[in-house]
Amino acid sequence: MRGKIAFLGIALMVLCAAVIGNVTAQLPEESNDKLIHVSGTGKVTTTPDLAIIVLSVETENADAKIAQQQNAQKMDAVVSALKGAGIPAKDLRTTGYTIIPVTEQNDKPLVSAKIRFYRVINNLEVRLDDVDRTGEIIDLAVASGANRVDRLSLTLSDAKQQEFRSEALTAAVAQARGDADAVAAALGKTIVDVKEVNVGNSYVPMLYDNRYAAMEKAGGAAVPTPIEVGEIDVTASVSIAYVIT
Repeated sequence: MRGKIAFLGIALMVLCAAVIGNVTAQLPEESNDKLIHVSGTGKVTTTPDLAIIVLSVETENADAKIAQQQNAQKMDAVVSALKGAGIPAKDLRTTGYTIIPVTEQNDKPLVSAKIRFYRVINNLEVRLDDVDRTGEIIDLAVASGANRVDRLSLTLSDAKQQEFRSEALTAAVAQARGDADAVAAALGKTIVDVKEVNVGNSYVPMLYDNRYAAMEKAGGAAVPTPIEVGEIDVTASVSIAYVIT
């Protein structure tokens, strides 16, 4: 009996030692590093290299089918003209298609409103990597049958965003290090290492030209060709903890 009790005691001691060992291994290590926490923001200014144009063909007819057919004919003409101007099919995308019944005003709640006509709207997004052709492409689309330009935005392609984000991050790190050096010098300390780095999000604004947003049923009206591309800022930020001694 005493042998069994002694054996259980030893087993419990081994188990406790194992548990304590596991708990101790998970405790965080204490650091005596002296740190300076700084942040930096970098900015790179460039010109947009991508134009995004949303064109629309809008048709109306008392017969929904006729309105659809008329719309399809006009949009086909627009797409053909754009492809003929060198816009690849991959840069043309339908972003919306709606058929809206337009009814007469009716003040009688129990009487169904009479449908006056059907409005069909087909939206086409054009991505243009030669922003200097933006005005030309708008003119061509309107001349071919588009009667609305719903949106025109100027931004950066994915490749340019990555390129200028890298430059902006480099500038952000340089700014952070400059601030850290100034603080360390004022304290009589020296930076010896980097403890932690956090990279923030970059920001690439999208410039909008609203001159065309209100254009409805332009028909044969001439669209202003000049497009002022302007400049665009790419920004990025970092937060860095430097070890000082």
